[in-house]
Amino acid sequence: MSQALIVWGGWDGHEPERCAHIVAGLLETNGFKVTIANTTAALADPAITGLSLIVPIVTMSRIAQDEVDNLSRAVRGGTGLAGFHGGMGDAFREATEYQFICGGQFVAHPGNIIDYRVNIRRRSDPVMEGIDDFDYRSEQYYMHVDPSNEVLATTTFSGAHAPWIEGVVMPVVWKRRHGQGRVFYSSLGHAAREFDVPQMRTIFHRGMLWAAR
Repeated sequence: MSQALIVWGGWDGHEPERCAHIVAGLLETNGFKVTIANTTAALADPAITGLSLIVPIVTMSRIAQDEVDNLSRAVRGGTGLAGFHGGMGDAFREATEYQFICGGQFVAHPGNIIDYRVNIRRRSDPVMEGIDDFDYRSEQYYMHVDPSNEVLATTTFSGAHAPWIEGVVMPVVWKRRHGQGRVFYSSLGHAAREFDVPQMRTIFHRGMLWAAR
């Protein structure tokens, strides 16, 4: 049986505990045995190197050096990593090694909760199959991203809330490799209710399955 670890914590505004249980439910429909932890100390356990998947849901927190070292070792060895929004993309601002694994880091969301468009870039990819461009209401993440990411979806900033970024095309969904491990990220999912949006839910569900060993 495939095993997954979900680690939640950090800023409560992203509803990490609720999201952790939603994500666990998605994985359990695919036969995963899921462990949920509310401390990053779980990432220091040498046993994580044998997991199929790790899902961090920890916004604006800190990670100890032994924890990030062990996480990096696990992913390089083949354990998958998948996450969404600030739970993965703004988890540990001081840990550049963690950001190297993820392929990006949140830096701003001009206008806060706004309406924007998500554009599918790789319609032939199994994660995006059957999904067309769609409108979305949430924080439109502006991120610093790794050019080696394989970008599956993007969004374009209108400049309404920061005129100097008008027309900037920003990755929203990507996948990448870190060593032998598969890494998947989606910037969608500010609050638990966003899992009710079919496109968001489907993209993240498929992305986790792609990342899992």
